[in-house]
Amino acid sequence: MTSKFVLRELSRYNIGTFAEVIYRNTLLNSDEVALKYGSDSVTFAEFDARVNSLIHALQSMGVNKGDVLGVLSWNCLDYVYVFGAAMKGGFIISPFNCRLQAGELDYLINYSEANTLFVGPEFVEIANQLRPRIPKVKNFISFEGSTPSMVCHRDLLVNFAQEEPDVQVEEDNPLYIFYTSGTTGVPKGALYTHRCAIEDARTRAIEMSLKAGDKNILMMPFFHVGGADSLRVLFYVGGTSIIIRDFDPAAILQTIQDEKATDIQIVPTHLAAFLALPDVRKYDISSLKRIFYTGSPMPVELLRRGMKMWGLIFCQGYGLTETGPNVSMLHEEEHSVVDGSAEEQKILASAGQPMVGVHVRVVDKDGIDVEVGAVGELVVKSKQIMVEWWHKPEETRKTVVNGWLHTGDIGRFDENGYIYIVDRKKDMICSGGENIYPREVEEILYQHPAVLEAAVIGIPDPYWVEKVHAVISLKKGASLTAQELIDFCRQRLAHYKAPKSVEFVESLPKNPAGKILKRELREKYQAS
Repeated sequence: MTSKFVLRELSRYNIGTFAEVIYRNTLLNSDEVALKYGSDSVTFAEFDARVNSLIHALQSMGVNKGDVLGVLSWNCLDYVYVFGAAMKGGFIISPFNCRLQAGELDYLINYSEANTLFVGPEFVEIANQLRPRIPKVKNFISFEGSTPSMVCHRDLLVNFAQEEPDVQVEEDNPLYIFYTSGTTGVPKGALYTHRCAIEDARTRAIEMSLKAGDKNILMMPFFHVGGADSLRVLFYVGGTSIIIRDFDPAAILQTIQDEKATDIQIVPTHLAAFLALPDVRKYDISSLKRIFYTGSPMPVELLRRGMKMWGLIFCQGYGLTETGPNVSMLHEEEHSVVDGSAEEQKILASAGQPMVGVHVRVVDKDGIDVEVGAVGELVVKSKQIMVEWWHKPEETRKTVVNGWLHTGDIGRFDENGYIYIVDRKKDMICSGGENIYPREVEEILYQHPAVLEAAVIGIPDPYWVEKVHAVISLKKGASLTAQELIDFCRQRLAHYKAPKSVEFVESLPKNPAGKILKRELREKYQAS
């Protein structure tokens, strides 16, 4: 590539697309490290060249602009090249949840209308079993090595030209389909354009003060909107993504120390696992500028323990699969109230204030705004919310009304515009005519020194109709009875809110993003 007219070359791709972002990094940061995965290190120039080869290869296989690329894999380097190919080649990437069973994958792959499926080594067998049931998929491509009956992804990167493809993507071209986690039923696909993705990356970069040279530990799965969001925002600013395949708390802290990472995105269960390590203090993670926690509400007691260990580097982001995802943020400096008065500490239980370029309202069942402190549904408007539910126009009309996306989250706001997520609308428990929000009970449960993780659900009861049931995993070596825990809650909550029954388990079911799957907990009782 000639450098004589490097600034002129920047205009090759349209502003407002990720094709332009990738090319910009190639021209201006060519030798900087874009990705690390195990012992592999990839510069921005190398990434661009391999993405170009993949685009040419896909075109030769009959894949056209606007076609859907399905991916069934855990995080790996090959996965990121498919993201790049979608960004520059005009394809739509559709990441699938690796934890789904064959019947669920069958539905999702057909629903996506993918004509090409990239498959991680652990999923070759299941992909081959699914072939007769996913007739629209014409191309099967294997990640991380060759396998019979599939095209080898790495061969495509080597055997096809590295020149820039003859494709031009537009801001309004579709780019991603991300699926709801399925915690509340059949997943739906949230469709995003380049414009949505760029707006979201810009918003997060501004709010978190990200810049070139930052290094992010990327352990959230790429099929989760949060994992993909972390990847693309680091591309946007020209930073480095250190890709992690499996969650191993000790190994991740060691990687932060070795790589001098500046950022990591976690969910509450990750923090609990880090703090449960007996030798957690031996790791030097002083290079971290930010621990960004998302995914589900962080219990305040757990947050306090984390801040006592690592200081004022925690920031919180709230969002959903269908909102971009970024909606609101509680910044690092706002966490300084941890040593303040009880009144000042209240904002630690909040999701912060709306991010720049995002509007949030709290409304009642008729769509009328509620007063400060009153509870209602959160609705969101921004340039980064999804365009639609993929192939579900009626569902889209119900979700996005007059430009406002209805989140299904129940919350309130205070006089300073801080947002408090009370619970999911569908998680609310109605016991004896009283509405009970599980998160309020969970906050108390996490205050008990023996509790590692807690989930509160409503289960059928002949007298109360629904009763409050707590599912608990204990810290290693801890012991506790159900009655002791119920009494602990009754001392801190109205009695009707306290659990009426307690179940102890070794671990709670979670999706790959670390969110506790309350649906699975409920199914046990619904079936009985």
